[in-house]
Amino acid sequence: MDRRNFINASVLSGLGITLTSFIPDSKQRKVKSIRGTFSQTDNKYSIYTKAKITPAHIFHITDTHLSIDDERGIPYQEFSKRMAGAYKSNTHFQTGEKYSTRQSFEMTLELAKKEKVDFLALTGDIFSFPSEAAVEWVLQKLKDTGIPFAYVAGNHDWHYEGMKGSSQQLRATWTGKHLKPMYQGNNPLYATYNFRGVRYVCIDDSTYEILPEQLDFFKEQVKRNDPFVLLMHIPLYMPGRSMGFGCANPGWGEESDRNFEIERREKWRKNGHTKITMNFYDAVFNAPNLLTVLAGHTHHQSLDIKNRIPQIVSAHNATGYYADIRIDNLP
Repeated sequence: MDRRNFINASVLSGLGITLTSFIPDSKQRKVKSIRGTFSQTDNKYSIYTKAKITPAHIFHITDTHLSIDDERGIPYQEFSKRMAGAYKSNTHFQTGEKYSTRQSFEMTLELAKKEKVDFLALTGDIFSFPSEAAVEWVLQKLKDTGIPFAYVAGNHDWHYEGMKGSSQQLRATWTGKHLKPMYQGNNPLYATYNFRGVRYVCIDDSTYEILPEQLDFFKEQVKRNDPFVLLMHIPLYMPGRSMGFGCANPGWGEESDRNFEIERREKWRKNGHTKITMNFYDAVFNAPNLLTVLAGHTHHQSLDIKNRIPQIVSAHNATGYYADIRIDNLP
């Protein structure tokens, strides 16, 4: 898609108008995929596929930043103190009223139950640090809904600020300890959840990078014929966007890392991304059976489209925000 068509499609999709009208027929014929049309109005999205599926209504929830803790967290207070004090009061994205992160999460789940949502996609930073009390609280709330869910970690979920170790080491430690129940017996780095003919594929890019085994797993998903949705925390690079869209961003690296001191962590890699991460980016946006990418991290709602694949970035659920997504057969 050329730049003019891309801008038109992005703006008009926000008005609830579908994308395919703005792609020349000659280019549409070259795309052999199972993607149909796509539209967006406010926080509501409709995604259609040429594949035969059972329609599903999902909520995308990200960046709640819960800081629930108890006596088990006392040994880690040196590392959780800053984030424990964050997001104490938040302005609801629709009503303008003030709520705590607990209230925002509970209200979102109550709405999901009321609207009989079929699936919950949680894409990280549900927690501000890996507290056992917070994980237990969230799991009970999710269980009470009776709604199936998938979870992939964000960079704060496993991070105790100032704790020694590389990002990969700390992620491995805390996803394997405190966060483990969130994965429902699946691999924290990559997993797939099958629901009503659509696969929800989780890839943990919370270190901003992709590991070889994650790329291999993703390629296996692409080889299949059924449609899938990709769940990640860090959005994939899009030209013109901020460094928050940091996975496979050509500007990512030591010189662009502005937050390593306040977050008390290692600096990003000096020489930028690995080839594996860049290969993953190419694989994602050339996947014919990928319906959409769901991500968070930036705390701002945005929509970008690359190779006819929409990347939906949801604002932070600390404000009660959620993306209301319906996946259906192409009429």
